[in-house]
Amino acid sequence: MHRLKLLKELKVWLLGIAAGLIALHISLIWRIEYTDLFGTSILFWIAVSSLIWNKHKTLYLESSVFSSFLGILLIAWVLLKSARIDSYDPFLRLSPFVSALGLGLLASGIKGLKQYWQEIVLLGFLVIPPSLILALIDFTSLTAKFSVFLLWYLGFNVYRQDLNVILPTGIIEIGHGCSGVSAIVQLLGLAFIFLVMFPTKWGEKILVPVVAAVLGFAINAARIVLLAVLSAFSNHEAFNYWHGGDGSLIFSLISVLIFGFFCRFLLLRDEPKQQKSGEV
Repeated sequence: MHRLKLLKELKVWLLGIAAGLIALHISLIWRIEYTDLFGTSILFWIAVSSLIWNKHKTLYLESSVFSSFLGILLIAWVLLKSARIDSYDPFLRLSPFVSALGLGLLASGIKGLKQYWQEIVLLGFLVIPPSLILALIDFTSLTAKFSVFLLWYLGFNVYRQDLNVILPTGIIEIGHGCSGVSAIVQLLGLAFIFLVMFPTKWGEKILVPVVAAVLGFAINAARIVLLAVLSAFSNHEAFNYWHGGDGSLIFSLISVLIFGFFCRFLLLRDEPKQQKSGEV
């Protein structure tokens, strides 16, 4: 009875610490107005919380003194580092991963970390900055070329000069912020969540991230086409809206919804097969 009481108290403490760390991370991102990371972080925290909740009754909760001390050190590092953040800091991408390790060590020790491999791997995805992908692949140039192709296909008299998309009455320059990398990383994150949380075949494990990357790139290119047309017609108010205002978020929402429908289609397609195998 005494052991059950201690276990219940431990769960309450762990839940409180986890909730505090999540709230701290989200509030910091909200304060510095880093929109892309804010939305992605919320999705990942929801996914991780859902995974933990689904298996919370079967978790092994027993940690050694060394593991608990190491876990406390990691959590303390997150708290101390977070207290000094007043603008964008790469640590904001690392802190969820460190927090998950610290909580895992505090709850179940080094040996019990394997219970949380899904959650730790998911939060590890947040560590990858979009700038790393941009350094590996020149999406800025690809976006400029593809946007020019779309405008040409739509019948516009357009040509490209380096990263400039030029129409007879307007010109826009494709900067790193318009490369589509943020949109691609966001959808790849959703793809990663989907693959971790739902059973998929090997072919689908390849297809899902490919569709996410292509969709993010294509939707962003469509936004660039719209911006080029608005620039050509000298509609500055609409241009500013779709470039940096709520309009840019609408395109992000569209890409997320389309990708969500695609994932839902995969799940619905596999359901009849699973039911048949269960009947046999």
